[in-house]
Amino acid sequence: MTRGRPRTAIGTFGEIAVTDLGGSYRALARYRDLDGRLRKVTAVGSSPRAAQARLKERLRQRPGYGSGGVLDAGSGFGELCELWLADLALRDISEGTKANYRDDLRLHVRPAFEAYTLGEITTGRVEWFLKQQAAISYSRAKHLRTLLNQMFGFALRHDGIGRNPVEGTSPLARPKHQVHALTLEQVHALRAAAAEWRTGPGIKGPQPDGKVRDICEVLLGTSLRPGEALALRPCDVAETPSGMVIHVRGTVVRRAGTADYRQDHPKTHASNRRLAVPEFAAEVLRRRMARMGPDERETTIFHNRHGGVIALHNLRRTFRDFVVDAGLDGLGITPRWYRRTGATVIARGVGLDAAAAFLGHTSTAVTEGHYVAVDETVDTGPARALELTLRPIDPDPRLLIAPASAQEEDLLARVDAEQAAEP
Repeated sequence: MTRGRPRTAIGTFGEIAVTDLGGSYRALARYRDLDGRLRKVTAVGSSPRAAQARLKERLRQRPGYGSGGVLDAGSGFGELCELWLADLALRDISEGTKANYRDDLRLHVRPAFEAYTLGEITTGRVEWFLKQQAAISYSRAKHLRTLLNQMFGFALRHDGIGRNPVEGTSPLARPKHQVHALTLEQVHALRAAAAEWRTGPGIKGPQPDGKVRDICEVLLGTSLRPGEALALRPCDVAETPSGMVIHVRGTVVRRAGTADYRQDHPKTHASNRRLAVPEFAAEVLRRRMARMGPDERETTIFHNRHGGVIALHNLRRTFRDFVVDAGLDGLGITPRWYRRTGATVIARGVGLDAAAAFLGHTSTAVTEGHYVAVDETVDTGPARALELTLRPIDPDPRLLIAPASAQEEDLLARVDAEQAAEP
């Protein structure tokens, strides 16, 4: 069977026919519009060449001329990068997340694919790239896969490709974690080191005021991200018949070229949450707030001598001293390990859903204006588990020494992934 004439591609036209009208000429072509229909387009000129030129100008100005989209298979990867970055700037996500995407694109993704057109970037090429990155760092490969998936999804929506090449790549194999949480012995050692830091004889300079020690106790008792703990204010704390409740609605962030500052919203929408606080951490917050005046309700509870926020790098630097003094250096312990530890305790003592909600990974709470009574909306189970397991006096070790489940591995992998994604 013989084939018919090839179908005209959308955004293109067929042969141009010129007709002599007696003193003028008409050029005509059939143009396939974005809806797939062929339509006649004409132009008149004083000569055949003039008529054709005028017709081509009309065709170029017609909506969808070329491909029907802003990209096509012949577009360079660099073109996609510029368009995607412009779209990224308009998205309703945190500036820190945007900065991480830009850095990953500049340092890793763009150098690997910039020499290709979109039509040349196959699933195999993406697979090879991700395997190379995974050999260096699982977390990096995971983030770059997310970035590429977003970029090629953007290209797909703008007619640059017919299929997202990331979708066919094999799952990344997450390496097994050797250590997920602090042991009770490590918790006690860090507490002792924090209490004795720079208090011995012969120490020069001002005596420590215990801020970082108290921040660590709050981190241990709340599983907050470090920036969330540093952003807490007296107006975020409420005493209820069931105990202290905090409202997490901000975080301290760090941006290149600026000092750390308090951002008026946490990392994600799910991170805006109310949490019951175990008594050992509530005592620390009460003691700190007792030193603050009534006009400081919107000042961070943990602030520097000028009333500003404590910088994240200062917290980490002092904590490294605690780790060394506790004899735990070499294990990679950071303030984030308190969040791992809390996640482990809550997952084993209350359940994975409760742990995820407490960490701010999921949330069933509505906006602040629609909260019902605090006692009825705040789950006190996680605080009870944390108090029982991590209190300074007579802690119960059973939850921390229990075996981990596969679901718990997934939860802790998310905790580690969010750490790697932040500056």
